[in-house]
Amino acid sequence: MAFKLANIFGQAALVKGEHYYDLKTISNNAFDGDTLNALNQLDELHSLNSILDETNPTGLLEEATIDAPVSNPKNCYAVGLNYRNHAEEAGMEIPNVPMIFTKHTTCLVGPHADIEMRSDHVDYEAELVAVIGKSGKDISKDDAWDHIAGLCVGQDISDRVVQFAAKPPQFNLGKSFDTFGPMGPYLVSLDELDYKKGFKIQCKVNEETRQDDNTNDLIFDLPSIINYLSEIVTLNVGDIIFTGTPGGVGVMEGKFLQEGDVVTTKIEGLGTLRNECKRITNHSGIE
Repeated sequence: MAFKLANIFGQAALVKGEHYYDLKTISNNAFDGDTLNALNQLDELHSLNSILDETNPTGLLEEATIDAPVSNPKNCYAVGLNYRNHAEEAGMEIPNVPMIFTKHTTCLVGPHADIEMRSDHVDYEAELVAVIGKSGKDISKDDAWDHIAGLCVGQDISDRVVQFAAKPPQFNLGKSFDTFGPMGPYLVSLDELDYKKGFKIQCKVNEETRQDDNTNDLIFDLPSIINYLSEIVTLNVGDIIFTGTPGGVGVMEGKFLQEGDVVTTKIEGLGTLRNECKRITNHSGIE
């Protein structure tokens, strides 16, 4: 049976309806509080999820502090220019292979965390995020979905000044500032989802819709990304993959994020992120 895995008050929990259930408590200590460790016991997660109706909930989601769903991931990969309309708006050729970069895992935060900006050229990028649930090397496209624990919503926040400061541009640092990886609100297992049909993905800044697309528009779908990545690196349980963003990013029209802006990112079936922007005084020379 499908599960929704969350990281609530720093502890692994399952979510159903308006409630959450502390995983350590409902498993009689068979699980600890680490969501990454929980991903190594997917069968047991499914079993526990099937009896939640017979279990007393730990608390209400609306009263909880929710962190990023994977507590201590080893790696975080991302794909650039992976929607045709985004490549076209950037004036770039459609790539022949996935354009992979990494986000440092220290940037990952929860679905309601503030985005801390250190320049006036910070941008939003709504993304579908996958989390690996079964490690592997040289994973075929046919087997790729079996290696995914679940999906969630992500924001690949980008400081365009740092991203394009070097020639040629380098993506890693400009997309890895602390707080530049909101994700969540929880990890939804695949049996909860009709994932092969794709999902509607949307980003609003305040009340203005900036991005509105469907994940079926990905140039490289998740099986292709996993196949390509795993030919180069071993994918580990808990590794995170940001799959790319559709057209409508702020840099194309000079619509950068400002103090007090609220970025709302939604993917049907997966939930919603809501992140407020805070301008931080900068002492590093970034402008």
